[in-house]
Amino acid sequence: MDDDIYADLPWYSIDWFYLSTLKNFTWENRLALFALVLIPLCILVRWTLRYFLNQKLPIALTRSQLRSNPTNLVRMAPDFLMALVFSLMIVAIARPQKTNEKVEQWTEGIDIMLAMDISQSMQIEDFKPNRLEAAKEVANDFIDGRFQDRIGIVIFSGDAYSLSPLTTDYDLLKSYIEDIEFDMIENRGTAIGSALAVATNRMRESDSKSKVLILLSDGDNTAGNIDPITAANLATAYDIKMYSIAIGKEGKVPFGKDFFGRPRMVDNTMDESTLREIAKIGEGEFFRVGDNEALEKVFELIDNYEKAEIQETRYKDTQDYYRNYLMWALVFLIVWMFTKSTFITNVLQD
Repeated sequence: MDDDIYADLPWYSIDWFYLSTLKNFTWENRLALFALVLIPLCILVRWTLRYFLNQKLPIALTRSQLRSNPTNLVRMAPDFLMALVFSLMIVAIARPQKTNEKVEQWTEGIDIMLAMDISQSMQIEDFKPNRLEAAKEVANDFIDGRFQDRIGIVIFSGDAYSLSPLTTDYDLLKSYIEDIEFDMIENRGTAIGSALAVATNRMRESDSKSKVLILLSDGDNTAGNIDPITAANLATAYDIKMYSIAIGKEGKVPFGKDFFGRPRMVDNTMDESTLREIAKIGEGEFFRVGDNEALEKVFELIDNYEKAEIQETRYKDTQDYYRNYLMWALVFLIVWMFTKSTFITNVLQD
């Protein structure tokens, strides 16, 4: 039975005795229910005493005279009725209840922009399956760990543009991330300064107390029309905290396949000084990661750094249902009294 049905269920409904209904209750005085086992014992003792105290002189009867009489069962009715009365009273004393608890969580929230490099070098396979796909996976996990924070996405290669404004629609964000491809920007290169400028433009009108920019790139600034250091100082003017992540190994790294289908090894270098300086200006941290596991740990670390305190408000709505069982007990008590004070008494007596 659904919880919202209880409120409209009349006390005289037989549904109150269904096992499914009783299982759904919480019991304030659960120990009282153990008294139910005493009721059949009391009936057994009563019948035993009645049998020994009401013994009559033995009379020899023939087998044909020994016939069962339906009134023998009717004589048991008062005892069963009284047992029901006491059982229902015990159930009422146990206090059957239904509690609906509502939890409201809220936080002031943080504004976070993810600036992701999608240049051709992000196809290098020192990460599995490649750098971009690894970055997309940890970005999705990062979004799953947030609560009521507004998150936006900027992608950049030779140019930079906003893929998503700040939003709390995490399913939409993850769908955008899933659709990121290398050919979304035609111009080649790595426009780090432009990415910072676009992200800053998205966040400059935010009134959030905490604004964070996470920059993920595997190369030097080779494109765009704004210097990364200038863009970083501009972001700081809008109180944006910046983390920078340099992704990739140096030296020989796999990049595509050769003629024979074997991994083609290419030389990879990285000047991380610009990314370090960006993090320093933005009063954040710089990270260098060389594999999937290290990238995951960095995002977990940033996730822990930038957690807003989540506050909870709990509401409990408790509804008592013991009155319904008391009403049933009263009904059976009246029926029991009816068996004791009317013509039915003559039928029930020996």
